[in-house]
Amino acid sequence: MDPIILFKALILGIVEGLTEFLPISSTGHLIITEQLLGFTGEKEKAFAIAIQLGAILAVCWEYRRRLALAVSGLASDPSQRRFAMNLLIAFMPAAVLGLLLGKHIKAYLFHPVPVAAAFVIGGVVILWLERAHRKPRIEEVDAMRAGDALKVGLAQALALIPGTSRSGATIIGGMFFGLSRRAATEFSFFLAIPTLSAAAVYDLLKHRDLLSVDDIAVFGVGFAAAFVSAIVAVRALIRYVAHHDFVVFAWYRIAFGAIVLLTAWTGWIDWSPH
Repeated sequence: MDPIILFKALILGIVEGLTEFLPISSTGHLIITEQLLGFTGEKEKAFAIAIQLGAILAVCWEYRRRLALAVSGLASDPSQRRFAMNLLIAFMPAAVLGLLLGKHIKAYLFHPVPVAAAFVIGGVVILWLERAHRKPRIEEVDAMRAGDALKVGLAQALALIPGTSRSGATIIGGMFFGLSRRAATEFSFFLAIPTLSAAAVYDLLKHRDLLSVDDIAVFGVGFAAAFVSAIVAVRALIRYVAHHDFVVFAWYRIAFGAIVLLTAWTGWIDWSPH
């Protein structure tokens, strides 16, 4: 196996893990990083989605007790059934729209310049919502109702646009609809499990003819890197939201997106699709 390819897989895995659960768009960062590394193509797109499973495993590990409680209580505990139903409800909008529009979104929007524009727009939205200072009415995930879950699910569907950020849409959307900062963040983590798992499995099945045994090492490196870096990011974000807002992420998005747009406009970097 080419060590350069393995190194690229390592870098992309780290990028995926660090950005998946922050409101800064992992997909956007991966698209731009892939372009810079020359790691592009249909198989490479499947790789970028597959390594999300490493980030998902990190959330499952960090919240293993909470998830075990939910599974064990499905038959006997109404609150655990409500939790599971809320995840299903929130998952459906993105799942349905992804199946209907996914092909067109990948064809026209999975490129650095549209992603950069979404970065900037998303940053402005975060600044606006943070300054609105909406008082939360739901402090814990277990207090959510079906209507709250549906609203968060509709917000997540916006993240089908690359660069928007799935976690950003669900966290900021959740806060807008009345969830506390911590509740919105934790529900975003839980909602990532069915959403990203479904996307990864669907894409791997779709591109299975492109994959071979020789790809196991590359996928393994990316998966492991995403798992380790995602654990670091999840723990850091939970500590961060206890005492801070998301303004710093908003300005990061705006600055990052502006740099990509500037380099595209001046021609310093060729961001055209390859």
